Amino acid sequence: MPPRHIVLDIGRVLLVWDPEIPYRRLIPDEAERRRFLAEVCSPQWNQEQDAGRSFAEGEAELIARFPEHEALIRAFRVHWPEMVPEEMPGTPEIMEALIAAGHDVTLLTNFSTETWPIAVERYPILSRARGVTVSGALGVAKPDRAIYDHHAATFGLDPAATVFFDDSAKNVAGAEAAGWTARLFTDAERMRADLEALGVRLG
Repeated sequence: MPPRHIVLDIGRVLLVWDPEIPYRRLIPDEAERRRFLAEVCSPQWNQEQDAGRSFAEGEAELIARFPEHEALIRAFRVHWPEMVPEEMPGTPEIMEALIAAGHDVTLLTNFSTETWPIAVERYPILSRARGVTVSGALGVAKPDRAIYDHHAATFGLDPAATVFFDDSAKNVAGAEAAGWTARLFTDAERMRADLEALGVRLG
């Protein structure tokens, strides 16, 4: 049977997410920029904001360790809107087609509660699904099993009848561990093919 519930990630699935965009201007040297985003304002550091930590607390922690980078550390939150410049090509159209065809679509995202309102205001597509779980509001982020179980319970999803699309292999594995079917997102064309293989019609 085709899945009855379709769950989508947001960053790099529905919206472009690229922290390098403002830092290409702030740190022109590519090697230094890559080092800064890997070792200072790293994905692991940002994940803590997605899991509920405030940016003020996250900044203070980093500035204590890297005082020479205080301005660049604070720039992450200040210039965050630049990091989500547009929708991903093709996937919002797939989501709209799924909804129009009567499929149950919800969103499950790692997102800070401080930046989430900015994204919702800029991108109406984020309000089109039946509902959304935002990790920062819950205080737990993917791939922790608890966020998948919470999402399923909140929206009445049968894990065995749920398919999830995420751009992170770790998050895909987390969904599978929670009993969901999951597919690694690469682009809209692949998503369409995955949905078709699962028996999900777009209309």
